[in-house]
Amino acid sequence: MNLSNVLRKLKLEYNAPVTLTFALIAAVVSVLTSIFGQTVSGFLGASGTVSLFNPFFYSGLVTHIFAHANWTHLIGNFGFILILGPLLEEKYGSGKLALLIAATAVVTVLLNALLFSNGLIGASGIVFMFIMLSSFSGMKNGRLPLTFLLVVLLYITKEMVGAFQNDGISHFAHIIGGTCGSGFGHFLTKKN
Repeated sequence: MNLSNVLRKLKLEYNAPVTLTFALIAAVVSVLTSIFGQTVSGFLGASGTVSLFNPFFYSGLVTHIFAHANWTHLIGNFGFILILGPLLEEKYGSGKLALLIAATAVVTVLLNALLFSNGLIGASGIVFMFIMLSSFSGMKNGRLPLTFLLVVLLYITKEMVGAFQNDGISHFAHIIGGTCGSGFGHFLTKKN
């Protein structure tokens, strides 16, 4: 009996394949991290430097979004991803959302490696991309939703304050993720 048959019998639907698969991979990585330690996160994480001859640099461009520092980090990120992902996946389609996730991950790592020396793990940039992208979903007739402006104001303020704290969080990754989400939202809304 395969997974789809089990889901059908339980009357469950794998309604957002990109979002659910993303969450499942991250959960498996967290289980492996719990068993084998931070070596797993280190293996999947993004390097803090551009290293063109290191194959792990290239894989880390995307795989860093699956590794998290701990279960609290994972749950914090995927609480938002599991709420917003299905809505975005329904609006933009699974393929397009997967592409937006990958693009945000790559842009975040490249800019981080060019400007800072710290590595990255976690899907926080993706969370903020989702938040900003979902704020655009209410845009009609070229009018900017007030909710979008309020989210930007709250979000930027929070990240700017956080940037001056030594908390081990890459607030820069959050800002880049949000910027990507805003750019994607503007482009996709304009295109439609």
